[in-house]
Amino acid sequence: MSSSYSQQVPDLLHRNGGGFADTVPSRPHHHHQGLKDRGKSAFTRLQLIDQDQAFSQELTAYMQKKWRLFENGFDYNVVSVFGSQSTGKSTLLNRLFGTRFDVMNDAQRQQTTRGIWADRGTDGMPVLILDVEGTDGRERGENQDFERKSALFSLAISEVLIVNMWEHTVGLYNGANMGLLKTVLEVNLQLFGLQRENRTLLYFVIRDHVSPTPLSSLAKTLKGDLERIWDSLNKPEGLEQARLEDYFDLQFESLPHLLLQPENFEQLALKLRNQFTDKADGKYVFRKAYKRRVPADGFPHYAESVWEKVVSNKDLDLPTQQELLAQYRCDEIAAAAIGPFRQVVDSVRPRVQSGQIVDELGETTRAARERALDDFDQQAARYHAEVYKKKRAGFVQTLDGELHAVYLNQVKNALTLAAESFASEGQKRLEENREAGFGETIGALRRDVAKRFNATVDALAIPDAPWTFASEITQLDMLLETTTAKLRKAEMERVLQALRREARDTMSEVIADHLGNPDDGMWPGVMAGFDAASSDADAKLLLRMESAGVETAAYSTLYRKLHKALWDDAAEALREEVGDQMVLLKLRTALEDRFRYDAAGLPRVWKPSDDIDTQFSTARASAGALLPKFSKVDIRGSIKLRSREEFFPPGYDFTRTLVLITPARAREVSKRFSREADALYLEAKRSMVATQSQVPMWMIALLVFLGWNEAMTVLFNPLYLVLVAMAGGTAFVIHSLGLWGPVFRAVNGMAGMANDQVHHLLVEAVNRTDPAAKIKRSGSSSSSSSSRSRRHNYVDEDGDNIEMEALGSNSSSGGSPMLADSDEVGVRGSFGSIKSSSSSLSASSFNKPL
Repeated sequence: MSSSYSQQVPDLLHRNGGGFADTVPSRPHHHHQGLKDRGKSAFTRLQLIDQDQAFSQELTAYMQKKWRLFENGFDYNVVSVFGSQSTGKSTLLNRLFGTRFDVMNDAQRQQTTRGIWADRGTDGMPVLILDVEGTDGRERGENQDFERKSALFSLAISEVLIVNMWEHTVGLYNGANMGLLKTVLEVNLQLFGLQRENRTLLYFVIRDHVSPTPLSSLAKTLKGDLERIWDSLNKPEGLEQARLEDYFDLQFESLPHLLLQPENFEQLALKLRNQFTDKADGKYVFRKAYKRRVPADGFPHYAESVWEKVVSNKDLDLPTQQELLAQYRCDEIAAAAIGPFRQVVDSVRPRVQSGQIVDELGETTRAARERALDDFDQQAARYHAEVYKKKRAGFVQTLDGELHAVYLNQVKNALTLAAESFASEGQKRLEENREAGFGETIGALRRDVAKRFNATVDALAIPDAPWTFASEITQLDMLLETTTAKLRKAEMERVLQALRREARDTMSEVIADHLGNPDDGMWPGVMAGFDAASSDADAKLLLRMESAGVETAAYSTLYRKLHKALWDDAAEALREEVGDQMVLLKLRTALEDRFRYDAAGLPRVWKPSDDIDTQFSTARASAGALLPKFSKVDIRGSIKLRSREEFFPPGYDFTRTLVLITPARAREVSKRFSREADALYLEAKRSMVATQSQVPMWMIALLVFLGWNEAMTVLFNPLYLVLVAMAGGTAFVIHSLGLWGPVFRAVNGMAGMANDQVHHLLVEAVNRTDPAAKIKRSGSSSSSSSSRSRRHNYVDEDGDNIEMEALGSNSSSGGSPMLADSDEVGVRGSFGSIKSSSSSLSASSFNKPL
């Protein structure tokens, strides 16, 4: 294998040194299978931006007529390449997209691509490819102005930015163009960060990957470098928390050495080509997230406006290597100096985040900040002065930014603690010092809480800090004011409740007194009591409102709220006093006072000569007349209730509260009162009859005289005396307990049971005569017999016939026997009749043995 690049790889490109555009003829065939068709491209390339930074005005014509991209609308993609000079960028693009960008001549080793060239991919690929001039070329020397602008332009308009680099430069700052990339990313964020809606894919291709280091390790190193660069950027306002992944996706691929492993190179290059052409490929790069949403016919104007914005930007003018070195070293020094500082901050951050107030936070972190600045100044001050000042300002901003986050957390904790302590301590002090005024108690507490909070804030002060905690102090004032309003409201509610309880106790006595003695002065007396209680409560409420600092505009609202509560309590007490039982009691008491007692207040003893009917009718009518008086409140005696619109809150239904007894209830109470009045009338009548039906005295004397001997017998005979005493005691107990009815029923039951038992015993005694004797029954079964009386014939022990008629039969009347066809018989006399079959006993009766 030859060492010559030109001998190993056929020249697929036709160099054209002059003009903005040229047409490259196709070659008949290609050395490598799979890439041979790329040499047949009929598309042309265009120098979009020349080395003098002039933008081509032919882009519209090329995209419309030669590249035919206008007809694709939004369905096209833009790819750019970025990398150092002579790293094979053009070669890579020619392999991936079949283009014919100029490649380097190994014999000369000089810059090939000047400015930015554009072309369309072959095989119908709707891809616009930009070949950007390489960086770090000797032709431009330290003048990196165009490098930065071209890189920034490519990054701004491309969906995919291919970063071409050698493997041995991975991990190097200058060799991997990290300094330039940092500048480009920073300016890109400033120019397009706020308007950026789509991400960009940074597609890293690591060339000449021949070492055993795996691609994953190289990718990890590059990703770490990019993240450090991103963290060190001076981000514009509003994007301080922006992350690298918010704007860019990263993808890493590698290719082997073109000269040492040409076959492997071509095979892997073909696989990379599939990532740009085959949508089914798992690593297909043209995703919707990268689309700029610029139609093809509007792309020329869009690209030109972006270039003008890039060219006019002053932040890209960093011409000298000294400044780049100063930037690099200042970043390293800052990274080393900030380490101990972060250790101090991280040691206290968990405590602050947990809600604690760390007293030593300000002193400890300020000391760490000063040490970090001293370390930075001692080493970084030796480098470029302007870069040092700029980097120091950024370093201070980083330190203060981290401190501000912790300090703000501490202030928030103090703010929360101050609000909570103010609320809890305020409630506690108000409960402990009821005699002290609200304004004095809460005012002193508020000053104490504000003093403690300000002490916490002052401990976190940093000289020349770009931030203050004025908003948090204002927020504390608002929280204290809000809490004070809540405490004031709670205090006023407590005062209203206390005044309400005091007035309710007073009104309850007044209402009970006047409604207990109903007369013409009942309602005026109740209303006078309400006015007095209301006036007293108003005077006390005024003192409390002035002490609590209540606004004058709120006085009327509190007054009306108090008046409503007072009247509700009075109405409730009135309704309790005129409940059904209470009204009946009052009416019955009024009736009894007028009916049972005379004008002098003495109890009446009714005599037959008294006109009880007239007296009762008059008393009942007088008592019944009180019911309508109890049914509705008469407020004519109240001075305050005359202007009800100003006394009560708007919308309060005062008229409804005046009705104490509805008409339906009044009718029911009237009925019940009539029944109780009738009972009183009957009781009076019975007492009058009792006085008329007394036993005459001569009758009592006669009974005593006639029963004298019997009484003496009982008194002088111990047995009779004991029996009479027992009988009298039993009768007294039964009478006292009201058990005469049950006793009579029990005696009747026992008598019936005894009668039945004697009856059965007699029947059984009759049936148990001589077992050998036969029972003969008399009676005829002929149809002509009109009598159905049945008799039973028995033979006694002497052989005599005994005829027994059924129990309950009546021989004389011919009635039906009660025990017809029964085995039971009755013995005439007390239980039946017994007839002998002969008037005399036969002789044989005496001859029977006993």
